[in-house]
Amino acid sequence: MPLDRSLNAIHLRNVHPHPNNQDASSGASFCPAADSDYTVRGMAPTKTLKPKRKTRKRTQVGHTFLPASSSPSKSNWIERNVRGVRLLQVPQLAKLPWLIHGFSTKPGGVSSLDDQKVLNLGFTDWDTEENVLENRRRFQSALGASGLHLVSLKQIHSDIIHLFDAAPAKPCQGDASATNRPGLLLAVQTADCVPILLVDPKQCAVAAVHAGWRGTLQRIVVKAIGQLQMQFKSKPADLFAAIGPSIGGCCYEVGTEVATQFLSQFAEAPEWFDEFRTGDEPNPVQWLNMMPPGHQPPPQNVLLDLRKANRAQLLGAGLRAPNIFVSDLCTACRRDLLFSYRKEGAQSGRLMSVIGIRPA
Repeated sequence: MPLDRSLNAIHLRNVHPHPNNQDASSGASFCPAADSDYTVRGMAPTKTLKPKRKTRKRTQVGHTFLPASSSPSKSNWIERNVRGVRLLQVPQLAKLPWLIHGFSTKPGGVSSLDDQKVLNLGFTDWDTEENVLENRRRFQSALGASGLHLVSLKQIHSDIIHLFDAAPAKPCQGDASATNRPGLLLAVQTADCVPILLVDPKQCAVAAVHAGWRGTLQRIVVKAIGQLQMQFKSKPADLFAAIGPSIGGCCYEVGTEVATQFLSQFAEAPEWFDEFRTGDEPNPVQWLNMMPPGHQPPPQNVLLDLRKANRAQLLGAGLRAPNIFVSDLCTACRRDLLFSYRKEGAQSGRLMSVIGIRPA
């Protein structure tokens, strides 16, 4: 849905402004319990579709990371190592002097997991509040963002977007946030889902988006762009978008019922699956499985590329292809570098993707 035209009221139903009259004095002390609500039932991006399933080669850890194959961008991602904390950034965004952004990785923290010290940035049952707060301090320090208020969300796999003029007293329920105010560091947490950072270099506005498969189905990134357009007069063609590390199409299996839901919303949905099936396809040789009618085995799962789906939505919203940067790192494949809920279960940590405007 192009966003160079006016939107209907239906697009605004899940937008929550947060004006300056809120108490920002407690912005640095968020409620840990609220931050821990990261349910990972169905979420994740994937790799460019292939006619046949193949084992995906692991990307080698280095100082640059190639963008995902679903993106034509020529610019590599960069890794910064600051006192053991390894950050991923997009060079084009790093050139903006007023902008702070970054995607966390696993190494460099004080939390103990599988006999390693990891940078877990989410409040989980297996980690302590003290560790998480220290990890967040280290992460912000490595970014040069120690003086900014960290604004996280209680993520619920929705299309709810919050507009912040000041740091809230406690985390709000939702899955995207936007601001044009200096001093706020917008954050989303992931452990397989797709983190998306949006930047308007002309209007100096930013947004952070958490897109699981439910959020992608609800077009959350398109709605976030709509908010930038309506609130800050952003033009989609001016925007930059960075899609961070997430589970890839090599690893993200979903049921055919998910494919059916995507097809009901997107005509191009079959392009986002490795082998599109809805489970309703006829089986001309049912008799071979020796089971009576009505007792057939469930259809085989399919692989969904949410990175490609979100990139397609960004293009449809009016972003220019060279301005979309997609990390090719798969959380499920790169457990040495990233957290994956699908692979690690309840013992998984949380990554954090942040974006903000430097104080004057």
